[in-house]
This record gives sequence, C-alpha cells and structure tokens, in this order.
Amino acid sequence: MNLEARITRLEALEAIQRLKHRYFNACDLKQVEVIRDCFAEGAIHIDFGPIGTFLDRDSFVAVYREMACQPRVIDLHHGANPEIDLLGEDEAVARWALCYFNLDGETGATRQLGGFYQDRYRLIDGQWRIVESVFRGHYETAR
Repeated sequence: MNLEARITRLEALEAIQRLKHRYFNACDLKQVEVIRDCFAEGAIHIDFGPIGTFLDRDSFVAVYREMACQPRVIDLHHGANPEIDLLGEDEAVARWALCYFNLDGETGATRQLGGFYQDRYRLIDGQWRIVESVFRGHYETAR
C-alpha cells in the first residue's frame, strides 16, 4: 500500500471514529439534528432491541426525541474499543463497546447498561454516515 493510500485509510478511520463520538455526544447533549445528521438519508437499518427497529433516520429521531429529550433525563454514553474495518473506499463496518449511564433527575433512579454496537458506514458526498446500527446489551442494572 503506497503512502497516499495509507493516509486515505487513516483519514477514513479517524472520520468514522469522530462520527460515532459525535453521535454519542449529541445523544448526551440532546442535539437532535446532530444525531439525525449522523445517519444516512433514505433507507437505513437501526435495531436497538427494546427501544425499537427503525428503517429511516426520522422515525428513530422521533422516538429519541420522545424518550430522551425530557429535562429529567440525564444520559452518558461512553463508546470505546472501536474495531473498524474498511471494506472499500466508501464502506466500513465497526464494533463498539458501550457503557451507558442514565439518571432520572426527578426520582434519582439510575440505570447502567453495557453492550456492543455493530455498525455499517458509507461515504456519501464526502461524509461518512451510519447506514446500519445494531445494539445488543449484555448487562444492565437499575436502582
């Protein structure tokens, strides 16, 4: 692999990591339009288990807005350990570990969740976007 190809690869990996980090931060900050923009337009696949399965970004954002955009809801998403594989110049897959903490600001109830995202990304008009995201939890505690 020549130097230019190596740099292009590294730039793609960095852009995908920044995209997922932007998504996590936007979820915590309740930045609905930023969340929406992390996903591709049109047909996509989001499967977040008990939260639901969504075939476009707007239906996911509508549920997110209803569930999370409440003053009492405080969320912390910590994504780590990315394993990103480029499948070509414009497609990639990744696995991310998630440690999630939720606080109900009114009742003090807490919930912790850990699990893994399996994502697929596509380079669209020069920007990486999420086209598939499946989350499966592997532990959860609530108090």
